Amino acid sequence: MTKQLLLGQTLGFSGNPLTQDWADHVQYHAAGGVLVDGAVIVAVGDGAALRAAHPDARLVDYGDKLITAGFVDAHMHYPQTGIIASWGKQLIDWLNTYTFPEEARLADPAYAAEVAVRTIDLAVSHGTTTLTSYCTIHPASVDAFFTAAAARNMAVVAGKTCMDRNAPDNLRDNAQSAYDDSKALIARWHGKGRATYAITPRFSPTSTPDQLAALGALWAEHPDCLMQTHLSEQLPEIAWVRDLFPQARDYLDTYEAFGLLGARGIYGHAIHLEQREIDRLAEAGAAVVHCPTSNSFIGSGLFDLMGLARAGLAIGLATDTGGGSSFSMLRTMAAAYEIAQLRGVALHPAQLMWLATEGSAASLHMTGRIGHLGAGAAADITVLDLASTPAIAQRHARADDIWDALFPTIMMGDDRAIADVWIAGQKQPL
Repeated sequence: MTKQLLLGQTLGFSGNPLTQDWADHVQYHAAGGVLVDGAVIVAVGDGAALRAAHPDARLVDYGDKLITAGFVDAHMHYPQTGIIASWGKQLIDWLNTYTFPEEARLADPAYAAEVAVRTIDLAVSHGTTTLTSYCTIHPASVDAFFTAAAARNMAVVAGKTCMDRNAPDNLRDNAQSAYDDSKALIARWHGKGRATYAITPRFSPTSTPDQLAALGALWAEHPDCLMQTHLSEQLPEIAWVRDLFPQARDYLDTYEAFGLLGARGIYGHAIHLEQREIDRLAEAGAAVVHCPTSNSFIGSGLFDLMGLARAGLAIGLATDTGGGSSFSMLRTMAAAYEIAQLRGVALHPAQLMWLATEGSAASLHMTGRIGHLGAGAAADITVLDLASTPAIAQRHARADDIWDALFPTIMMGDDRAIADVWIAGQKQPL
């Protein structure tokens, strides 16, 4: 396949700017280039030097636009696309009023396929090149999501959501069917193309101990799968967990006791953690995922990003659509900045961009494969117009450096800031 050389400003990272000086781990070129061969990035560096070394490469000149790794959304619910931005509920009411009725509709495979394609189209139009999604209890909803992603050769993570209590009858499975369905889906999808399967108990209130044990056993049989669930999102939820699991030391223990704590575990929200939970998550090498627009939208609380980073936890960033109120990882970065401000920390633009790319990739155990603008990574690339609207352009015109130029797009940008998206070396329709 013909090599392609993308020219523009380039931004990548060599380390974690949350735990080390961000300036030591930024790889920025004002006149850079990204050399793509087939589906893979083979070099990033000075644009003129790459052009001289590869005169046969097809040129794609983005001028002063910023070329970055594609955004990685580490936690979302594609079945909730149709109910995004619904009014006025906190978590439990949200599930009963909006989520469960909509998820029941995905029993229809044709509707599931329609929603899956729509979700992926929306995500890509906002610069996201990897989604990590919960599906519904229906195996066909998993098939629909992986099929839609495969059509774009898109790296995704997903799994059948398992629930056998505290949910409507038409959205309940049982311990055995959750195990059997998930096992069959792992055989059908895990590691096929760019698909990764995540064993997916929704959260401990909607799974009996028998179901949690069955899914823990399945994970032990397939340790290369990921496992995704929710943890400590809202205070009433935590109180409910205490009532349902009176023997548990804390919320995390409701997973740990059934084999659902491990290095490949991804725990969404993790806002109101106790010290034991933080210590065990760090010891296990598990990841937590910050969902800032969702946390604000349904009133969950203020995630302690820097505190958890200092504790050694891997941290991803996510839209959590439809509880989250935007498909945009730019808007998600802005919300992360705002929540950190309320905790007394002003996150640097480099830290925000790292979270939306490298940080989320690390939480999925895909470091160096996705979310990375560097040799050997998949050519999943997002190109940002840093002057996409009049309001942003007038601020950009006053910028003194790349960070001053980039920050207005993080705070005010939307899909208009997405100039181009590449997935596996192919430019995507937007």
